[in-house]
Formats: sequence, C-alpha cells, structure tokens
Amino acid sequence: MNDNAESDATAASPAPAERDERYLQALHDKELGDLRALIAQLLMQLELLQLQHTSAQTLESHVIQLREANEHLVLATFSAQDKQANAEASMQRQTNFLSMLAHELRNPLQPIAYANTLLGKLTGGNPELSRLHAIVERQMSHMTRLIDDLLDASRISSGKIGLDKSALLLEDIVTLAAEGSQQRLDARQQQLRIVLPPIRVLIYGDRMRLAQVFSNLLNNASKFSPEHEVIVLAAQVVGNMVQISVSDHGMGIAAELQPFIFDLFTQGLQSLDRAQGGLGIGLTLVRSLVEMHGGTVRVHSDGIGFGSTFTVLLPLSTEVATAPALPSPRLPTPRPLHILLVEDNLDAAETLCLLLELGGHTVVPCHDGADAVELALAGHFDLVICDIELPSLDGFVVVERIRAGLPGKAPFFIATSGYNQPQDRARAIRSGFDHYLVKPVAIDMLLALIELHVH
Repeated sequence: MNDNAESDATAASPAPAERDERYLQALHDKELGDLRALIAQLLMQLELLQLQHTSAQTLESHVIQLREANEHLVLATFSAQDKQANAEASMQRQTNFLSMLAHELRNPLQPIAYANTLLGKLTGGNPELSRLHAIVERQMSHMTRLIDDLLDASRISSGKIGLDKSALLLEDIVTLAAEGSQQRLDARQQQLRIVLPPIRVLIYGDRMRLAQVFSNLLNNASKFSPEHEVIVLAAQVVGNMVQISVSDHGMGIAAELQPFIFDLFTQGLQSLDRAQGGLGIGLTLVRSLVEMHGGTVRVHSDGIGFGSTFTVLLPLSTEVATAPALPSPRLPTPRPLHILLVEDNLDAAETLCLLLELGGHTVVPCHDGADAVELALAGHFDLVICDIELPSLDGFVVVERIRAGLPGKAPFFIATSGYNQPQDRARAIRSGFDHYLVKPVAIDMLLALIELHVH
C-alpha cells in the first residue's frame, strides 16, 4: 500500500529535464520582454532625438530667416534714413530757394512802392494820375501777397511756421481781415456784410495768422464772384466753439472737386486760380492755419454757378482778452532828423530819400556797408535805415560796428530786407537793430516807427 503511494508521487513530479526546460523558457520569455522594453525605450529615444533634430533644424532655419530679416531691416533702416536725409535736404534747398526768390522779388518791389507813394503825393497834373496810382497800389499789394503765400506754404510743409498766441476778440480779427481784403473788394465793387454775435467772443490764437485765414477766404470769395456781388461773413457761437462762415453767390465748386479743395495745387482749382490770377495755395494755407489753432474748415457748394460757403470752426478761449488796439499810422513828425540811409538799390535809395525829405528830414544816402560804418562814426545821425544785403559788409556787421564804435548814445536802427525768415529777424535784433521791416516797406509803417523813436 505504501509502495503504491510513493510510486504515484514520483510519477506526478516533473523530471529534472522538464524543469530545466521550463526555467529556460521562463528566462527566455523574461529576457525577450526586457529586450522588447529596451527596444521600445530605444525607439522612443530615437523618436525624441528625431524630434529634437527636426526642432533644431527648424530653429536653425528660423534663426537664418531671422538673421536675413534683420539684415533686410538694417538695410531698410539705412535706406529710410538716407531717404529722410535726402528729403530734408531737398526741403531745405526748396526753403532756401524760395527765401532767396522772395528776397529777389521784394527788392525791385521796394522802389516801385516808394515811387508810387510819391506819385500819390503829387497834386494837379493829369487827372488820370490818381487812377494809375491806385492800379499800381493794387498790383503791388497783390504781388506782395503772392510772395507771402508762397513762403507760408513752404514753411507749413516743412513744419517751420510758428504761432504767437494770445486771447483775441473775434471782432478785431474780422476787422483786420476785412481791412486786408477791402482793396480787392473795392476793385470789383463788391460789398462785404459782416454779421457777428451780440456778445464778446474770445479766441485763443495768433492775431495775424487768423486774420490771414479770413482774409484769404474773403479774397477767394471776391475772386470767384461777379462784380457788384454781396459777400457775407457771419459768425455764431456753437457750444464751446465759434463758427465763422464766408458765403458768396459766385462761380461755385463742382461736387467732385470739393473733397480736394484744400489740397495743395488741386487740379481744377489750380486752373481756375491761374485764370483769376493766383498760385492756388490760399485755401491750403487756410486749412493748415486753422488746424494749427485746433479748428476745422469745410466747404459746401451746390455746384457750378451756385456759389459756395466756407465754414471755419475754432475753439473759444476762456482767457481775458488783452489784445492791443490795432496801430494806425501817424503823420510824419515835424521835428527833422538826420538820417543815414544805407541801400545798394539806387532806385530804392533815391525814392526813399525823396519821401523822407518831404517829411522835413535830412538824408545822407550810402550804397556800401564799409562806407556806411565810416559815415556813421564820423557823423551824428539820429536814425540809420540799413539794408541787410550790401557790398563789402552786410547790414548785420554794419550795425554791430557802429554800435561798437559809438559807446555813447547810438542812433536808432531800422533794418530793411527782402528776407522774411524768423532766423533773419532774430539775427537782426541780436546784431543791434531796433526794428526789422520786410520789403516792400510800407512808408506809413516806416514813418510811424520814426515818430515813435522821436517821442
């Protein structure tokens, strides 16, 4: 019985060879699993390396593209700087040319203005004399205004125009503008009707520039309106703004031209201005000056033949107006002065000498800078009227040397020049001039300055 049980147990247990085979199979399976896990890990690492390599290639490509873009940017920056420098140089050359052109145009206008003033003082003779005098006066004013507009357009485009702002009465601005346009209106026998608010309206701005705005609008209305027409300048307060409109019943403006009416040299308007006599820049100046005052300007017209209305909106001022009354020229002083006139334009010197001598003054003319210094130091002059551009020595040096050579009471110095740039005026004052007048010099202004010096 026991023998049989032992025999069954022996039969149930595996043989050693079978155990070894199973062990080896298990070991093989484990090694195979480990190998598969290692292969999977290696594949993952390989995939990661491939991704890193691809990312590195992409990054390198981006770096190359960025480097190329940076090089293009540097080149574009240099190119833009070169273009800006060229544009600034071109603008400066244009400004210098226009300044020189204005000077050369004003010089011949000066003796014409003096001679015409003398003609106006002549009495008797041909009855046509007064009419011819008025014609020359109108054309002189027109020519002077064209030169000023040309220079103002250049200054605005180059950003070199400045404003001398203060609290102003709207009534004073409108009066000044109307006076500036009255001659043109009278020549065409047109009437100006002004409608202002019943209250005092204050504007913070530049007196002369705002007067120029409305004078240009009035001139424009006169130019494109028939004779005997009525032109209306009306103003009203709208909230914290004042609205000023200039209306006429003249030529009108085509609808397609109205959006561009304030652009410089607008095609269409330019040809109209040519026909009427002008440069086509007056409205451009209007818009620029109005915008510099924080305002806006617009135009409305129902079309050709239906007139037009230009409307300016300007902000009101809350300051107290301290604007001085507009100066009025006074008659020549009865006290005679000993005057040194330094002018190399012989016609201008001769005519101004005649005008000053008519006022009772003694005038010594001189046409050279060095000679002027010698005469001034040797004589006793009350007043020196000196041109800026002179042979041998310019007017700046002349006044400096005279003041240096006369440590006591020096004469009163008035500069006359065809240049109207702010730096020219500032340099004249620094050199020792008391006043700086731009040619053609208004004789009334000159006489008023002389009388002011006397008193």
